[in-house]
Amino acid sequence: MKRSVTVLPGDGIGPEVTAQAAAVLQAAAARFDAEIALSSALIGGAAIDAENSPLPETSLASCEKSDAIFLGAVGGPQWANVPANLRPEQGLLDLRRALGLFAN
Repeated sequence: MKRSVTVLPGDGIGPEVTAQAAAVLQAAAARFDAEIALSSALIGGAAIDAENSPLPETSLASCEKSDAIFLGAVGGPQWANVPANLRPEQGLLDLRRALGLFAN
């Protein structure tokens, strides 16, 4: 069985933690003969810095077509003074809204 997971590393310690967790996930999948296709996308401050959006359309599209989403940390003090609609946390709120979720 093949499953797809979009990894949203996010900010701060998020990329480091999600990289290690993805390695564990792949090891577990190999042990149980499961196939997991991982793709990475931007959210939060990393997305603001790269694409001037806390949740780029490409990230949302990847999440919508995946079987699961693996989310790292979002936000940090370096984005504390940006407009509310561009705060890193807005990416998480937009993702929840788009997918009909209330918690992450």
